[in-house]
Amino acid sequence: MLISTSELNSILNDPNVILADTRSFKEYSEGHIPGAVHLDLFAFHWNDTTKQGIENFNNQAKTLFSFLGVTPEKKVIFYDSVSGMLAARGVWMLMYFSHQDVLMLNGGILKWQKENHPLETKSNGFKPSKFSGKINPEIISGFEYIRDNLDNVKILDARSIGEYDGSIIRAAQSGHIPNSINIDWNQNINKDGTFKNDEELSQMYDFPKDSEIITYCQGAYRAANSFLVLKKLGFTNVRVYLGSWGEWGNKPELPVEN
Repeated sequence: MLISTSELNSILNDPNVILADTRSFKEYSEGHIPGAVHLDLFAFHWNDTTKQGIENFNNQAKTLFSFLGVTPEKKVIFYDSVSGMLAARGVWMLMYFSHQDVLMLNGGILKWQKENHPLETKSNGFKPSKFSGKINPEIISGFEYIRDNLDNVKILDARSIGEYDGSIIRAAQSGHIPNSINIDWNQNINKDGTFKNDEELSQMYDFPKDSEIITYCQGAYRAANSFLVLKKLGFTNVRVYLGSWGEWGNKPELPVEN
């Protein structure tokens, strides 16, 4: 799911590559990788994982990927400032729609610039298509699934320790989902913006490989980053809780710990 800066540089002119810059438009306009379109995925927070809510998310995501021009033969590459949460969200979303060829730029634009690869400032337009992916329900979770399986799954909280212990409050309730383990997603990344190596990551995520793991944060962006790390390490049964704390922490009927 990762592509290196040198690999990306060698395929920049490939017409079958869609390159999406997931940073803010200000950052994009100040300089981006040549050919990249701007896709601000932060605009797509989703706090409703009822059956209808997931259906609405599916429809909105399909519209988004139609604008982006995703078709089955396209290689789609997302990048961020580093190997970050926005690009990870893009990769997870396309994996959720069973797209075969989706990647994140390892190290993001930080590493790209450090190696003196080219940048441009002109905006690039979308080339829309009709997107129709096949949903993979095995990598997404809603609140009901977690509520009903609290004792059967490993729940991984990718937020900061302050959010986890309740000293930082970002919802009606503070704290964390009961039994969840806190591993801040920032620990996934080296100072140069790349992911840590598998040995270092395996020491952090020291679980049996066949564990069922659900990742969450505030809005399922940091959780998507931890999802990618777990898949990179060979974990086979990982889901992202789409609503995350933005949903769970605002439902007073759901249990919390702090």
